[in-house]
Amino acid sequence: MGLQQPQIHLEKRDGVTVSEDYGTGLLENKLCVEDFVKIQQVFEVPSPNQTICMPREEFIQKMTETVGCGTKEEFEELFDKVDVARDGFIGWDKLTSFILLSLYERDEREKATVVPQWKDLEFLPGKHKDTIQKVVFLKSSSRYLTISKEGLLGVWGENLKLQKALPITADAAKLKHLWVTSLVSLENVNKIAVAFTSREICFYDLLSKEEFPCQYKLQGLRGTPICMDYWYDPLDPKESILSFGDITGKVQVIVFTAAVISLFERPANACDDEEATMTIDWADLLSGCHKCCYILQHTLHHGDWVRQVSYNASLDAFISSTTSNTNTVVLAWREKSEKLLKMTSFNIAQGIHAFDYHSQLNLIATAGINNKVCLWNPYVISKPVGVLWGHSASVIAVQFFAERKQLFSFSRDKVLRLWDIQHQLSIQRIACSFPKSQDFRCLFHFDEGHGRLFISFNNQLALLAMKNEASQRVKSHAKGVTCVLYNSLLKQVISSDMGSTVSFWMIETGQKIKQFSGCHGNAEISTMALDANETRLLTGSTDGTVKVWDFNGYCHHTLSVGQDGVVDISQILVLKKTILVVGWERAVTVFRPQNFNQFSIQPEEWKGGIHHQDDILCAAFLPPQTLATGSYDGEIVLWNSSTENAHHVLHPDYQRQLTSKLDPEPQKLNANRSCSVPCFEEQATLAAQNFEIDTEGNNAVMKLCFLQARKNNAATGGANLVSCGASGYVRFWDTFKKELLAEFLAHAGVGSIVMSTDKQNQYLATGDPDGWLKIWNIEDYCTSSTGNKITQSPTLLRSFQPHEDRISSLQLCVSCDHLLIISSSADCSVCVTGLCNAPALIFGQASHWDIESYFSFPTRDTNLVESKSQEESMKISPLFSKEESCLDSTEDSLLTEENKDDSLHIIRSSEEINFSLKYKNRNMHKKKAHKPCYREIIEKSASTFRSLSLSRLKELPEVNKPAFLLDPDKYFKEEPEENEPQVPELPLLSETLKAVFDEKHLFPKEILDHERQDKQLYQGTSGDMKIKRNKKQL
Repeated sequence: MGLQQPQIHLEKRDGVTVSEDYGTGLLENKLCVEDFVKIQQVFEVPSPNQTICMPREEFIQKMTETVGCGTKEEFEELFDKVDVARDGFIGWDKLTSFILLSLYERDEREKATVVPQWKDLEFLPGKHKDTIQKVVFLKSSSRYLTISKEGLLGVWGENLKLQKALPITADAAKLKHLWVTSLVSLENVNKIAVAFTSREICFYDLLSKEEFPCQYKLQGLRGTPICMDYWYDPLDPKESILSFGDITGKVQVIVFTAAVISLFERPANACDDEEATMTIDWADLLSGCHKCCYILQHTLHHGDWVRQVSYNASLDAFISSTTSNTNTVVLAWREKSEKLLKMTSFNIAQGIHAFDYHSQLNLIATAGINNKVCLWNPYVISKPVGVLWGHSASVIAVQFFAERKQLFSFSRDKVLRLWDIQHQLSIQRIACSFPKSQDFRCLFHFDEGHGRLFISFNNQLALLAMKNEASQRVKSHAKGVTCVLYNSLLKQVISSDMGSTVSFWMIETGQKIKQFSGCHGNAEISTMALDANETRLLTGSTDGTVKVWDFNGYCHHTLSVGQDGVVDISQILVLKKTILVVGWERAVTVFRPQNFNQFSIQPEEWKGGIHHQDDILCAAFLPPQTLATGSYDGEIVLWNSSTENAHHVLHPDYQRQLTSKLDPEPQKLNANRSCSVPCFEEQATLAAQNFEIDTEGNNAVMKLCFLQARKNNAATGGANLVSCGASGYVRFWDTFKKELLAEFLAHAGVGSIVMSTDKQNQYLATGDPDGWLKIWNIEDYCTSSTGNKITQSPTLLRSFQPHEDRISSLQLCVSCDHLLIISSSADCSVCVTGLCNAPALIFGQASHWDIESYFSFPTRDTNLVESKSQEESMKISPLFSKEESCLDSTEDSLLTEENKDDSLHIIRSSEEINFSLKYKNRNMHKKKAHKPCYREIIEKSASTFRSLSLSRLKELPEVNKPAFLLDPDKYFKEEPEENEPQVPELPLLSETLKAVFDEKHLFPKEILDHERQDKQLYQGTSGDMKIKRNKKQL
């Protein structure tokens, strides 16, 4: 289905929208900072141990005299509000406490009454054939999971692109006779639990090499589980709770006490194969055979189907609901000392479909079959504390917008309402354009972190996404920015967005100079790269194509990456003779520029085959021939770029050597991919079979960077490769010894991160999905092998939040002698900042900047002036000679600089790179291993005199003039030369010319006759054409 525009209406009351600010006319809201300073001066006392308390009349008199705004009546009202105890006196502490509280309440009111703006309703293309039962979001990997009744599991990326769809079990005959009823994510142990109509709950491992193998099967339940909920303690992941309700009215709970170690104990009769499914009998759990968990349950619903169950830690209670009008909502409170439950219940007329709980407001919202949304205090069961009227059909779903203290409700007639809880008013009504059908099953899920509302209609999944809040923040693009590059040749920043737009900015002023629109139609540009000469731009898109552009906006070539279908391109890496493209598939796609003889280019064969078990997400290159590729399962494969053969696999928990070529033909990842993965001979001895599960999240490699400046690490055993993953970790590897040297948690609990390093590999910048940017000093980090893995993080120089949303790309560059960090974000902005406490400038702001003045050095010590003058003479030498860096003319000089630290690049010797006084001081005494070119010699010789100390010259004695100045005629007078032969004069041309120049005698007679005939023919033809033209005009 296509895009549909939802009908959105703002609700009004008495002609005023509820989104208008409350209390704008109050005096405390009119006072500014200067007014509060004046008020504070009135209450000041000479001694800090004394306080001034003013009576009502004195306060009113002094305030009207001191403060510029406010009337006598307004200050009388302010005094009465502050003096709650009616003491007749108020002091500075009382006044400030009241002002702060009133401002906080005003902010809360404004936040609660902000009406979100929505994008067009979008139906996501999926492969589900039956009703969608659940939508969950995996925070550790930033992916969505959907599951339908027929057992088809859909895996979606954070960009809501369907990555794969596969059956939850390989037994097709089994799926024909049972349905999937529910799904929950066990994030602290990287598993999912799926409930079936066969009265079973299966636990699948998300970190396994295979496609979601079943690790545990819980069977023998008395009733079919139809709803589930999972909770774990973020401070103690070992404690977690799985609760589920069934069709017999039972609410049953499994409390895990060592979830990180094992959910269940291995039975004595279990086979030794760790990959085999372990069967757990419900009767064994009830009898207490498993010491790592225990059971809680109640049957207060008396045979009614339990529609929803949830555990809330703040209440320490289990909440469950049915459609019955007796015991509609049951709260089962946990007893601290004993494994018992204390029960309370709410009786709601006609029953409810769903509920939700807000811990801060301490309210339970219920979706009533009687068209009402009721708000309940969990400790008051007699009647609701509020009733929200407005729906004309039974309400089937409710969910709190926790941050804004608002509530969503969705009714059977496909109407969505948003409520202001404080005033119990409907502030927005959205009528969704679902297909017309009376019989449908609807799923409602709001992902507050991303502002996405999912509503399913049977097997169709619809998305209603919130627009970014209108704020004073400057936007560089109309849509989220996906990638950013720096062109050092033109001193320009290049950025791309989800709307297929590329913009060019001047780094020195922030001015936009040009923009390319619709580069890939409506498809998102996911990555970009530059060639070595920085005269060509390569853009990769989610439509599976890579385009080669010049800076005039002309597309020279289109490279088709997707063979069997469209792929999501994640990175472009351009080497000396090849262009490598990686994305959401296990194969490396290769193009060879020498064969670019037409506009549309098809990929060629990658000789190394397939060695990854999961999708390749990133790549990096270390000259002369080392290539590294990172995949979703955490493996890093090392290749020889010349032979295109892989030789080693690195993983945080193991490493292995590759001895044979895998998968001779690249295959597109599909639902049956697990069946096509070959068995490896070397896997029999892998330590990967027994490695411990990473409880912090999976090890997906999102970014790779080679530390090219560390040239001696092969001898010292230091790290030369950096990777960052979906769990927020940064890892340092030694690719020569094939070992992991260090890892540290750069960003905790945020999911996938991105990173970049400077050319000297002294600083590392990392960015996370919350918009936070951290800068680390890695100059002396992991420079030698210690034998043990380092877990301590390097020195953190700066941590700040330049963006409001996910940081999508980072670049470290040098401009105007300063090291700059350029970041792009999904909040539509591109920022540039410096190392230490520098301002974050946004490209696109109204006023342009001067980069030199914004990032100039602070006041320096005079002792540093001389050292600075010496440091200014230092130049960064090229890493490679011109012969090694340049490409053949047939390759069109396509050498990437998408990530300046990931590929071969040229550094011009004429550029002075001064990061900071300390940064330059480090480089000043480094020896140059290469032979400098003539231009470098000239510059260094000129700079040498700057370091000389200058003083007054001594007076020299008088010097006599030399003889050639006293008698110049003696030395410089011209004397006639003797015996010099005379040069004879040449005769005139008129005297030697035998005949006058004549054209007739210069050429043969035949040529002259032929030319004369041609002239006559031409004159006749042109005359006829003039006559015809005149006739037509007449």
